[in-house]
Amino acid sequence: MILSSLVAAAVTAPPAGHVRFADLGLDPVVFSVGFFTLRWYSLAYIGGILLGWWYLLKLLAQPGAPMARRHADDLVFYATLGVILGGRIGYVLFYAPEMILHPLRILRLWDGGMSFHGGVIGVSLGLILFARKHQLNWLRVHDYIACCVPFGLGLGRLANFVNGELWGKPTTVAWGIVFERTVPFGMVEPARHPSQLYEAGLEGVVLFALLWFAFWKTKARYAPGKLVGLFLVGYGLARFTVEFFREPDQQLRAFAEATGLHMGQWLCVPMILGGLFLVATADRRRVRVEPIAGTESVA
Repeated sequence: MILSSLVAAAVTAPPAGHVRFADLGLDPVVFSVGFFTLRWYSLAYIGGILLGWWYLLKLLAQPGAPMARRHADDLVFYATLGVILGGRIGYVLFYAPEMILHPLRILRLWDGGMSFHGGVIGVSLGLILFARKHQLNWLRVHDYIACCVPFGLGLGRLANFVNGELWGKPTTVAWGIVFERTVPFGMVEPARHPSQLYEAGLEGVVLFALLWFAFWKTKARYAPGKLVGLFLVGYGLARFTVEFFREPDQQLRAFAEATGLHMGQWLCVPMILGGLFLVATADRRRVRVEPIAGTESVA
């Protein structure tokens, strides 16, 4: 839908040669029935969870899985709860601490505001609790879940684009897009980097391809922490890079100017360092893997 809209809008692009976001005909709302409204952003979360669950089952069917098929349903519940709670709490702490003074606003999830870094922390805590409950290797469980996360990341960034939010910095590149209400009233709207699409490509497609190769074409899944380490490094580098083309959150513009980096970039630094550590030390953690589901040991 997004690609076809871009092509159609390019035919009637403004004189400057840039596509206007309004001409794409994108609507954040899928449909409304009475008081119920389904948004693409909500659908992105649902789609990411379902696709991740489906892919997880494919991974668990391979030799040496750290858990059985029966664990998958329970695991998805813990991960989903971690995404929602961690993502929202992380947004409040990292991006909008003033919301602490208005607790009811924190519950208004439909108004937007989720932090990926907070979601990572929330999911990790949920997976640790899940692993302890079922007496599983928590680091290997993380490895398998990490391979499934790019589905949600890619869909989420596409939903950001449909919402016309989190746009990039002004640019003169041919694929720049003129979003709405990005400058004070009366000023000329500049073309901007479609940074949401950059992130969808890097965090969704490229990161998935990296983890797919590591899982299916190497023995990384037998070295606890290697896959989740690759995920942390891959996401951290992708997000850190794209932030140079993205406008900082309005309430954190002064922070970005004072520190030289966006909040998202600062939060990526420990992710990258932690990921490098996990990858570098993964082989020494490798032991003979006794699969939860199956009959053969995997060296």
